Amino acid sequence: MVAGLSSPPNRTDTCHNEDAATGNDMIHFLGIGIIFGLSAGLAPGPLLMLVISDTLRHGIKAGVKVALAPVVTDLPIILLSLFILTKLSAFKDVLGIISLAGGFFIAIMGYESIRAKALQVDIHSLKQGSLAKGVLANVLNPHPYLFWITVGAPTMNKALTIGSIALSAFLCGFYASLVGSKILLAFLVGTSRSFLTGKVYLYTLRFLGLLLCAFAFVLFRDGAKLLGLI
Repeated sequence: MVAGLSSPPNRTDTCHNEDAATGNDMIHFLGIGIIFGLSAGLAPGPLLMLVISDTLRHGIKAGVKVALAPVVTDLPIILLSLFILTKLSAFKDVLGIISLAGGFFIAIMGYESIRAKALQVDIHSLKQGSLAKGVLANVLNPHPYLFWITVGAPTMNKALTIGSIALSAFLCGFYASLVGSKILLAFLVGTSRSFLTGKVYLYTLRFLGLLLCAFAFVLFRDGAKLLGLI
């Protein structure tokens, strides 16, 4: 080889670099999905209380069935959120405001997780119809709508710019951890009711809360960039 000249890039090396980039992106979005899913799955709320109460009343199998509800109920919210974001994709100022709103929402989730206390569930205080009211409360709960409009849909949009694999990684990570964490709680509550008052549950929530606060900072930064503030 002549000195001072470099050989042309090897096609195989280029493919390997692209594959590595795709693999790293997939792991990145998978990790984000897992953290968001665990945080939503373990945080106290209407659906979690329904999983616990059904498990205590009717056994682990009933709690597992309730835990699967988000797979069905979230689909319309996801599609609506993506539709709205697509229509707004040309308006950077609007996207910046959405990103800031997502940052506030995730920061509040993180704060609530850090400050979470042990759950106390009195099975004897549940009256007839309480479970049906819990389902209705979950449907009317604004958290899923706020999450998917301000955080979930923008994250999916970023993943789509990379490819369908990154998007699939995010959604699979999110729902596997969201549903999986609630199923795990159903088993733990069904075998040991003291788990919800133990340190493992609280420390897990607080650790996830710190991670959420870190993601909130990223959303604030992205929003500020879109608005031209930095």
